[in-house]
Amino acid sequence: QVQLVESGGSLVQAGGSLRLSCAASGSITGADVMQWYRQAPGSQRLVVASLSSSGNTNYADSVKGRFTISRDNAKNTVYLQMNSLKPEDTAVYYCRGRWGVSVYWGQGTQVTVSS
Repeated sequence: QVQLVESGGSLVQAGGSLRLSCAASGSITGADVMQWYRQAPGSQRLVVASLSSSGNTNYADSVKGRFTISRDNAKNTVYLQMNSLKPEDTAVYYCRGRWGVSVYWGQGTQVTVSS
């Protein structure tokens, strides 16, 4: 069982930056993939960024060039650096990790971008 705890969400003005953190209770080096999802009110939860065990990254088109996913294995933490934030980035952001057939989610952190 792995627990994921997100932090870093806040209210920020458009054009600003935030860095989200996802701290895992276990080692993330064994994770097949670590991801960030987001869910806006009334919308589906959608993947924003992915980081594979080999270091490959993928991003949703809407955040390419603005968001960066990274990890610190020593701290068992995954980050999402978000720059040039837009009001449409407002959502609850969730961390997700997959270890084989086991998938774990964090509780989410709220990001609100004001115009």
